[in-house]
Amino acid sequence: MTTTRILIADDQEDIRSGFRLILDSQPDMTVVGEAADGATAVGLARTLRPDVVLADIRMPCLDGLEVTRQLAATTRVVVVTTFDLDAYVHTALRHGACGFLLKRSGPTLLIEAVRAAMAGDTLISPQITVRLLQHITSPPQSTPAPDPLTSREREITLLVAQGLTNAEIGARLFVTAGTVKTHLANIQGKLGARNRVGIAAWAWESGLTARSAADRR
Repeated sequence: MTTTRILIADDQEDIRSGFRLILDSQPDMTVVGEAADGATAVGLARTLRPDVVLADIRMPCLDGLEVTRQLAATTRVVVVTTFDLDAYVHTALRHGACGFLLKRSGPTLLIEAVRAAMAGDTLISPQITVRLLQHITSPPQSTPAPDPLTSREREITLLVAQGLTNAEIGARLFVTAGTVKTHLANIQGKLGARNRVGIAAWAWESGLTARSAADRR
């Protein structure tokens, strides 16, 4: 069994201890380090090379936004925070965060968020999946930018914007999860998106979701 190595970055010791207990209880997960501030988190991530970093937004020295920006190109970063609609969450996602989880979401979702990140999926707390994207993306442009996607890629992009995983998209479209993953890689390349959160944000910003809703009326 492959073990997922996790670094926890949060300035509250009780939060770090609680997360460690939850994650270390899983047979396929182990916490390899803890950091009480962003600068330490970045240093430990580069030294320990964890598979996943759980990063709070508000931390001393470097905040979670900067931690995400510095690490997301090489490490999966899941933001775990108290703030669900704070404006800077948009920046975290744009910097490449692989997930967005509310601290009050509970241990099950924390575990699922780590597993989703490792699987190449993105888990966003159900309470805010659609609401978050609607609030953090700018209104569609009056003159939409050229759409580089094929019809199948647009279908997949819309389903990503609804919060579906690769397996759920595959079941909806009667294709394998591997085929969905290939399409997502092509979509990311065309849109310049770092991950599926960036894809979902593009769907809102470009007006694709609004056009799709209008077509169904």
